[in-house]
Amino acid sequence: MSPADHLTHAVIGAGPSGLATARALQRQGLPWTGYELSHDVGGLWDIDGPRSTVYASAHLISSRTTTEFTEHPMPPGTPDYPSHTHLLAYFRSYADRFGLREHYRFGTEVVAVEPVGGSNSGGDGGTEQRWLVTATGPDGATTRTEHAGVVVANGTLSEPNRPRLPGHFDGEILHTADYKHPEVLAGRRVLVVGAGNSGCDIVVDAVHHAAAVDLSVRRGYHFVPKYVFGRPADTLNQGRPLPARLKQALDSRLLRMFTGDPTRFGFPEPDHKLYESHPIVNSLVLHHLGHGDATVRPDVERLDGDGVVFRDGSRHAYDTVVLATGYRLHYPFLDSSLLAWPPERAAPELYLQIVSPDVEGLFVVGMVEAAGIGWQGRYEQAELVAAYLAARERAPQRAATLRAAARDRSTWPDLTGGYDYLGLDRMAYYVNKDAYRRAVRAQVAELGGAS
Repeated sequence: MSPADHLTHAVIGAGPSGLATARALQRQGLPWTGYELSHDVGGLWDIDGPRSTVYASAHLISSRTTTEFTEHPMPPGTPDYPSHTHLLAYFRSYADRFGLREHYRFGTEVVAVEPVGGSNSGGDGGTEQRWLVTATGPDGATTRTEHAGVVVANGTLSEPNRPRLPGHFDGEILHTADYKHPEVLAGRRVLVVGAGNSGCDIVVDAVHHAAAVDLSVRRGYHFVPKYVFGRPADTLNQGRPLPARLKQALDSRLLRMFTGDPTRFGFPEPDHKLYESHPIVNSLVLHHLGHGDATVRPDVERLDGDGVVFRDGSRHAYDTVVLATGYRLHYPFLDSSLLAWPPERAAPELYLQIVSPDVEGLFVVGMVEAAGIGWQGRYEQAELVAAYLAARERAPQRAATLRAAARDRSTWPDLTGGYDYLGLDRMAYYVNKDAYRRAVRAQVAELGGAS
């Protein structure tokens, strides 16, 4: 028996990914201890949570049936695109159903995670490797707890990316992470910088409250409506996946039928094909642009006192600038070398986006983006972690096979599904849903099956 056998596995975070991890470990009969900064489960979907970045009008951009956990469907009557209030209730019901709260330390912030003992390489399964988690509890006291492994599941949308715009602005600058209610924009001249899904949501909010609304964009986008032929768009074509080029061609034609040409509203022509960057799931923004409620502007050149100068030389006055400039991965409690995270990359280089190739017993669940992957896709990540940890104890040769695959980057599977993704920071951990889930499920099967 290894000295680590009596230790629990640490799960950092109690949002969807953390709960999925806790449940997968539970199903394998593996002991675990959860750490969560907030007072309860829910992660960013708890609008009052200390690291939540959702806003009052936030809803899923994927539909209920393609997003929910398979073993815990959302209750009858849940809308096709649930709000953050629906989702918070859903995650709390998930925790209630499976008794997940009792193993969490709430109001607790993890401040350091370090390997101790054993060998970091994990060449033979690495069961001697242990991990020290240092955390600050709700009373301010510091605890240091050894664990048999660590699963980082604190999400990807809590640390705002705040670019430094040249120049000086006399008004208010806020990031979407700071935005909660549209009333803060009432009567103001508003510029939203960035046309991602949050940026477009805030434009739609602002047109009902602000004196004027502009949207500054750097590149063109593909827009996907939430409904096609009266059904949630992501519920169509749920059978055998089409080849990438055929799907792009067919869906591009279909989208033109429903959304038209976004360049009519002032957007640049996209520099990529459909699905090669995350599409904008919002047709209301096009509705308001078509009605003159908002205007598309070019990329920002500089801030200029009470206004902004754009790349085309035009200048307009504003009271509020909203930075819809996305988020950065945030694992401040970990040395980046433990995650194989070179400074020039926006994301760690992990096997299947989950397993650290260089150290034993360290995993990330939730560091994946893909159209339609849902929480079930993240649960499958957690299944892989749980299956590996179970195999370390019950079938060490199978665990060693995964460790060998994780170390040998030349054998890592292609997760693009044939799509040529844009080389942007926000696409650094983007995958094709079908290719990714096939690869993860295959690895789970090799480890001895799902929990």
